Amino acid sequence: MNIYVLLKRTFDTEEKISITGGRIQDDGAEFIINPYDEYAVEEAIQIRDEIGGEVTVVSVGIDETEKQLRTALAMGADKAVLINTEDDIEEGDQYTTARIITEYLKDKEADLILAGNVAIDGGSGQVGPRVADMLGIPYITTITNIDIDGTDVTITRDVEGDSEKIKTSLPLLITCQQGLNEPRYPSLPGIMKAKKKPMEELELDDLDLEEEDVEAKTKTLDIFLPPNKAAGRVLEGDIANQVQELISLLRSEAKVI
Repeated sequence: MNIYVLLKRTFDTEEKISITGGRIQDDGAEFIINPYDEYAVEEAIQIRDEIGGEVTVVSVGIDETEKQLRTALAMGADKAVLINTEDDIEEGDQYTTARIITEYLKDKEADLILAGNVAIDGGSGQVGPRVADMLGIPYITTITNIDIDGTDVTITRDVEGDSEKIKTSLPLLITCQQGLNEPRYPSLPGIMKAKKKPMEELELDDLDLEEEDVEAKTKTLDIFLPPNKAAGRVLEGDIANQVQELISLLRSEAKVI
């Protein structure tokens, strides 16, 4: 089984993010593996351990992305590939990333490609489906269970609080949702082994791509933090008085009734 995982380096949203001039400030920010991509890494490792094969983790990013790839190797992935665009691309979008990954994967004969459902920094959920479309293979999003029998695949996916069961076949791309598994923490032996596992680094030239080939199709006009929420209001008195006051406030202040 030839398994590939698409991985993104994202801001740790548990940390405070600073925005200046419509841009997120990298200095001092903490970066992690996109949490939904962790589900993809974990599932890929479990599938490999069950039916055999090799897991390769692929990321488009900058020099520092190697840290997140090494973490995926420490979790149990076999190989990692960093397609370094630091010197080639100033502004990219989902099309940029998908086109680069597709160019890398097009001759790799991947049986299964896993990605996170969305990235927590952008939340578009576009890269995985775009890659599948460019490769001409089927894809299924927001999966919560997968069973593989030869080339036959049975999948359960989340559909707004309900579930849907789908049968398909390899090759296939899936995007992984919370509930699919519980990602493991890298163990100390895993961290030590990760230092010796293969880490390939490529640039656009190695994929016969030019900057204009992967030029962004969209442009970010502004980035801003959501407004602070107003403090809540506690109603006092007995229930009857609270209900009357609530109705009055909904009518006079909120103007919803």
